[in-house]
Amino acid sequence: MSLPTWLNLKIKSPQYGYKPTSRIIPASVPSKLNLSYTQHSECPNNQCPPADQNVAAIVFGDGSNSRLYPLTKRRSESALPIAGNYRLIDAVVSNCINSNIKKIYALTQFNSASLNSHLSRAYSSARIGNEALVDVIAACQGPEGKGWFQGTADAIRRCLWVLEEYPIVDFLVLPGYHLYKMDFQELLKVHCNNRADITVAVLSTRRDKDIELSTFQVNSNNQVISFKDNPEMRVANLDVSQDKFIGMDIYVVNKDAMIKLLTEYHPMANDFRREVVPGAISLGMNVYAHKFSGYWEDMRSVEAYYQANMESIKNTNKAYSSLYDKDSPLYTLPRHLPPTQITDAAITDSVIGDGCFLNRCKIRGTVVGMRTRVGDGAIIEDSVIMGSDTYQNSRAEEDMHIPIGIGEGSQIRKAIIDKNVRIGKNVKILNKENVQECNNEANGYIITGGIVVILKGAIIPDGSIL
Repeated sequence: MSLPTWLNLKIKSPQYGYKPTSRIIPASVPSKLNLSYTQHSECPNNQCPPADQNVAAIVFGDGSNSRLYPLTKRRSESALPIAGNYRLIDAVVSNCINSNIKKIYALTQFNSASLNSHLSRAYSSARIGNEALVDVIAACQGPEGKGWFQGTADAIRRCLWVLEEYPIVDFLVLPGYHLYKMDFQELLKVHCNNRADITVAVLSTRRDKDIELSTFQVNSNNQVISFKDNPEMRVANLDVSQDKFIGMDIYVVNKDAMIKLLTEYHPMANDFRREVVPGAISLGMNVYAHKFSGYWEDMRSVEAYYQANMESIKNTNKAYSSLYDKDSPLYTLPRHLPPTQITDAAITDSVIGDGCFLNRCKIRGTVVGMRTRVGDGAIIEDSVIMGSDTYQNSRAEEDMHIPIGIGEGSQIRKAIIDKNVRIGKNVKILNKENVQECNNEANGYIITGGIVVILKGAIIPDGSIL
């Protein structure tokens, strides 16, 4: 999906050959952006200014303790492909765009090359007046900090000199690897009406899957009175009582409160959720909760990632819905690929990305990523195929014994095939013995939760059985 017309696009990198179409028409900046900013403390409950004019989003692109390995061996969590054409970070940035938030800072560090490239190509050339929509702030060392970011709180503290330049009242703090659709205007309105220092987004209902135990206890006015976090404890069918709600790691924080918390009250804190938020509660700051009832996936395991892709096929209430929502679309990098070519293939209940070559194959219940090549007679079921970063020309395919893609006669079931994988002819990736856990990374694959994961760039020889 192309970016909305309220963005004045200026492409910095002509080598990508991008030419604006009728769907991306440069437009004048909305007049509301010229309004003066109103200070948080002077905002009456019924006279809050439009939220988009006084907030900047801070998006964290990655984490050092990912449970998505080996998918995150060479990329950050936020850069993971999702639903054929997109990256996880696109869902978060799209939420901001659809909520009319016009300033986003992306803080990146671990395995961030792919993510930085995607953000820079997809969004940083989009501008509102002279301001970039997305500024990528990669971890760096300076006079006041010789090491890397030690956590979310440390990252914000060390970037305050940049974040303070934009004239805002509140920060919207977001993980970049969650999948959900939220109107942030509702969250910001609650924050303003309550004159809150911090507003946390929480799930309004219990989840029927494993999650980190992180709960907020609230009173009848939705003011947070206590917080509990135990990252080592993971529970199924978590019993959330009427006054306790699961945190989503989404926060609105008043700018002045953020500066005081990070520089005065907790100058040594590294983690925002585990140290700063409980500290704000203990200090008696106004911390409120906003209940969210929509789809949300924290995407912190391979199984969760696999299931989210499978749900994207179904387009049900349990699935991420922005793929098919014209009012709140999902934006990404325009890649200008040709349409997928299908030659006598049988495809059912699947999502197919752009630029694929699907020959006489059978595909069912599968997400097929961009530039995927599937040979004659191949059968793919209930799988995630990430695709390829580039096309191979015919000469390269002749020189290469096994070209990128899925070879003729191969069978794949309940698997995740990372990018640029070369699967030979008559390969069977079926896990017939229903192995739940297996680490065979040396041979290009692992099994986790019964899902076979083929590593990025792996070569699976002809006739292999996994």
